[in-house]
Amino acid sequence: MALAHPQSDDSLPEDSNRSESALVLGTETIQLEHLKFPPGEAHVPAGATHTLYVSLKSRPMYYQHTQDGKTHSGLYHHGDMLITPANTPLFTRWDGDENCLQIQLPESFLKQVAEETLGKNGDHLTLVPTFQSRQQQIAATSTLLLAEIQQRQPSSGLYLDSLANVLAVQMLRNYGTTSAQVPTYQGGLPTYHLKRVLDYIDAGLAGDIKLAALAGLLNMSPFHFGRMFKQSMGISPHQYVIQQRLERAKHLLKHSDQPIIDIALACGFTSHSHLSKQFRKVVGVTPKAYRRC
Repeated sequence: MALAHPQSDDSLPEDSNRSESALVLGTETIQLEHLKFPPGEAHVPAGATHTLYVSLKSRPMYYQHTQDGKTHSGLYHHGDMLITPANTPLFTRWDGDENCLQIQLPESFLKQVAEETLGKNGDHLTLVPTFQSRQQQIAATSTLLLAEIQQRQPSSGLYLDSLANVLAVQMLRNYGTTSAQVPTYQGGLPTYHLKRVLDYIDAGLAGDIKLAALAGLLNMSPFHFGRMFKQSMGISPHQYVIQQRLERAKHLLKHSDQPIIDIALACGFTSHSHLSKQFRKVVGVTPKAYRRC
């Protein structure tokens, strides 16, 4: 799962050329490329497309990926996926002959699908950077897209656009998350102070986050900090922490096999019932029902 942007050679690894067997296909809503490279590495700059890489290797191959400040390395098997959201740079290194399907969806298209198909606010929805994941429905759609690019004949734009819509919905449902908006309200905390607080919350979701500790990061009184935070975010610190804990729980429910009690504790809830109560209140279903969806 290496590279991006078939329109430009800037994303190619140094001292390598795109294989003559590489295939490219696309419309305004989707770009496909069957990538084949010798062993190497690449820095892929941030772009305006969400990119999905699907491994096509018949044997496991070692990859190292760095994106969104996180690094993952491991053996990718046939069908394993890497997701790089729009505006996210990627570093990748692979130790064998690369063979993967690259699928790109424009950020504007994903926003449109979120609003028109899912009834969500596209400006507040983004994809989660994801390493070495599998999802049955996305795998099936990817197989159909691979068949189109391999047939070496003109494809129906309508068919490709239809598959693009299906894939976008699948991506949003399985890997979409609500992004924090910073800042959209008058006044409030300076951006660099707010970022420090949000990073602290994100790193400490599993623990007991105290208002006094958050205020202490900025040498403020809890009362003054709480008022300034709400001016910045539109919700109180407590509401924001619950929101982020639920977002993390949703991600783990969909993308891990952990027992729900373990997920509850990992996200800072005191028990299974505590998570279930908050989850049903906000999401509308129980964690168990959400996992089955």
